[in-house]
Amino acid sequence: MDAMTRMIILIGGMPTTGKTTLARELSRRLALPWLSTDQTRLIMQGMASPEQHPHLLSAHGLSAAEFFQQFSPEEIAEREYMHGVEAWPGNKKLIEDDFTWREGFVLEGVNILPSLLPSLQTASDVRSIFLTDEGDDALRKAIFSRGLYADADTYADELKEHEITWARLFDQRIQAEAQQYGYPVVRVQKDNEIDMPNVLLSLGLPV
Repeated sequence: MDAMTRMIILIGGMPTTGKTTLARELSRRLALPWLSTDQTRLIMQGMASPEQHPHLLSAHGLSAAEFFQQFSPEEIAEREYMHGVEAWPGNKKLIEDDFTWREGFVLEGVNILPSLLPSLQTASDVRSIFLTDEGDDALRKAIFSRGLYADADTYADELKEHEITWARLFDQRIQAEAQQYGYPVVRVQKDNEIDMPNVLLSLGLPV
């Protein structure tokens, strides 16, 4: 890699697939900082208006019970996808124009969507990968032990089943898009064990 070329690794996928774990490991191996799209989304939520970014802000103030009564799993999966669309200008700006980290960085999160990546215009060396876990064990364990919308002990187990359903719907959409746009998808193993050689090969990095 040219010394002046930034390397940016983008990691997407549904919740609980180990994106943060992978980002930390790649950060260590490549000596690059890592960030989460949760951070950029929070910044944008603090600045956005409901009129301009309705999907970023419309769930604010709802308890888990209210949220799951108001929205079906299909609607939640669509809302999560639209979060990524509405947060994309901030993430795109970071990828294209922020040279705080001159050698690059690793960026992970559910807001990394395959359909948005072709819009990037940058001379940086951008490499993308998406994680999936098609078994229910890890997803169920994560949702029932810590929850996604809120702390697990603050809402009923029957509502957590809605979280599993919408996460699976979101996962299916991301996998289909990744295949459509030619981005690699890596399946994590039991207990979120990540096959690092496979990840490195998929990213075109030395094993």
